[in-house]
Amino acid sequence: MKQITIFAVMCLPMCAADAHMTTEERIKVITYLRDSRKEFLAAIDGVTEAQWKWKPAPERWSVGETAEHIVLAEKMLFANVQKAISSAPNPAWEEKTKGKTEFIEKVMAPRLGKATAPEPIVPSGKLTQAEVRDLFESQRVEIEKFARDTQVELKEYTVEHPFPVFGTLNAYQWLIYAPLHTERHDKQIAEVKATAGYP
Repeated sequence: MKQITIFAVMCLPMCAADAHMTTEERIKVITYLRDSRKEFLAAIDGVTEAQWKWKPAPERWSVGETAEHIVLAEKMLFANVQKAISSAPNPAWEEKTKGKTEFIEKVMAPRLGKATAPEPIVPSGKLTQAEVRDLFESQRVEIEKFARDTQVELKEYTVEHPFPVFGTLNAYQWLIYAPLHTERHDKQIAEVKATAGYP
């Protein structure tokens, strides 16, 4: 009995889940970033000024507003990655974030559920296509470099999501949230373009 107890105590640090990204997870997030970047740039490429500003309805966003929202959101989402890793590790990270990666992947890109954007990432509609593109590209350089190079134990650092349905997310989950959120709104841009009356 004593030997079993000693083994159990010794096993605690060794049996805890590894908080690093796995090789497969790193490949996954880099792929998400690459594919969403290509999709976003294709979505706004060749859009005229009239198309950029056209709204399907007064309460709906234009292509330009949706694109601006994407850029604002990516900045905020990556800021949450940085905020998480600059905080103390969460000893309950496994329990608090279990199943959240799969949930994010399930609901974000396919545009399941509706959400109201928090005030800081509501678009102003004032940015030009060139300004949006430049901001997107410069932010993505930083995010993609981080995803490729970081050796931080991302999963043990957490930040609360403002929407209770997500709750506590770890830094890895915030990292994949960014490109999947972009893919979600790339679909919204496609919906605007497919609406009757689009110039």
